Amino acid sequence: MRKLSSFLVVAVAAAVACSDAFKPTTENVSGHYVVDYFRTDSGGVHKDWVAAGAQLELLLSPLGDVVGHLSIPMDTTTFLADMFGTWTLSGKTVHFTQDADSFVRDMDWLAADKNLLSADKTFGDVRVRVVLIRLPGPALP
Repeated sequence: MRKLSSFLVVAVAAAVACSDAFKPTTENVSGHYVVDYFRTDSGGVHKDWVAAGAQLELLLSPLGDVVGHLSIPMDTTTFLADMFGTWTLSGKTVHFTQDADSFVRDMDWLAADKNLLSADKTFGDVRVRVVLIRLPGPALP
């Protein structure tokens, strides 16, 4: 009987956890995000762009506006882009519309957790994987 009751406790806990899955809305996805993970893979060469000094910061408003910046140090220069534009949410997918020509607007971003946005896409022979983490703070107006 003891094993059965332990099993039931685990089963109930799992059911509660599954029923409490994150349901993204523009309000709970809005916030201030910074890059936590940014890697590329191409031809067996792996590059950790965060370790190399890359920065990506986005501020998503509940009204659909986005501001921020992208900075990627290259061999002899730094790629800089203004992230001004808009964002939309469809299901769990965030999409950015921006004038800046960067991977940010060309990827579908997954909002599967209230504090993370992640994207994974292959461009030609280069796979780009990025995770943004939301910084704690007050809700945006």
